[in-house]
Amino acid sequence: MCGFALNKDDYLRRLRRTEGQSCGDVLTQISSVTSAPRGVAIGLLSGHLAHCVRSAAGDGDAGGMVEEATRAIERLVRS
Repeated sequence: MCGFALNKDDYLRRLRRTEGQSCGDVLTQISSVTSAPRGVAIGLLSGHLAHCVRSAAGDGDAGGMVEEATRAIERLVRS
């Protein structure tokens, strides 16, 4: 099981917070829409590091996973 699957419900709940905002508070909606995916991305990255990279390190295959995690961090920082 992938690390993010353990927190999937938390991520979905976080994304649902963007719904139900009052129509008059557009700035709050925009803030929610832009920050919710970022929070999910950080959570996914954290889970990937904690689960997949740690597992690969235990198996002696950390090099490839560290490179993959580095590329993921680079994509996150660029966005």
